[in-house]
Amino acid sequence: MSTNTRPTIEIAGRKFGGGNLFLIAGPCVLESRELTHEIAGRVAEICKPRHVQFVFKASFDKANRSSASAGRGPGFDAIEWLGEVRAKFGCPTITDVHLPDQCAPAAEFVDVLQIPAFLCRQTDLLLAAAKTMKALHVKKGQFLAPWDMKNVVKKVVDAGNPNVMVCERGVTFGYGRLVVDMTGFEHLSATGKPVVFDATHSVQEPGALGDRTGGDRQKVPALARAAVATGNVDGVFFEVHPNPDQSPSDGPNMVKLDEFERVLDGVLAVHAAARTPYGVR
Repeated sequence: MSTNTRPTIEIAGRKFGGGNLFLIAGPCVLESRELTHEIAGRVAEICKPRHVQFVFKASFDKANRSSASAGRGPGFDAIEWLGEVRAKFGCPTITDVHLPDQCAPAAEFVDVLQIPAFLCRQTDLLLAAAKTMKALHVKKGQFLAPWDMKNVVKKVVDAGNPNVMVCERGVTFGYGRLVVDMTGFEHLSATGKPVVFDATHSVQEPGALGDRTGGDRQKVPALARAAVATGNVDGVFFEVHPNPDQSPSDGPNMVKLDEFERVLDGVLAVHAAARTPYGVR
């Protein structure tokens, strides 16, 4: 699918995609109201002059942890902070849901429900999320071939919700490593839905720190640029934080907030080049 005929998704009454790169960004988990507003405000400042649509992301709970002692987040009550971000900065918001009975309550505060990679084939969860009629962001499981995501999309669409996008976040490769198959983006595009690349989770090293997941944020910019260069990516996902190493979850993978502007500019430059027809200068 060429960059000139890219699909769109409707989020909070707005069209995202269609050849224009959009952004999903925010911290891994909600930590405090003040930090949530700080990060959302900074991302909004970065996106506005670049005319980049963005969805602010943060999770009230991260249930898929390496150990029971790993940080999970403040719990469902903190989802109110995402509603505040939406009202204050005018951006849509997204959060993870892990159980079918979380979908309807979460949909009252956010515009997009995210299905974690480990749960992408959980039919009851997909159907409950679809029934909210919110846009869905379904991450491809680390164990799943890209062409198998067509079955995941079909579950959602058959439930009456066409507003779904699919996300690549790396594939399990041996123990504690993930790889990104750049040829897989074409297969994900074959679903007919917008494709998102999760650059920060793709550099995870699951369980590398013993009771926590490790990673290497230095690899994020190159992977993001390479994914966008395929011409089959509609959105990019970055977890960002002013001090990632102090984050309770996924710190080694997250981009430092004061470096994010430079990272995004590099990705946008490659996206612009990828949209230029071959031979045109």
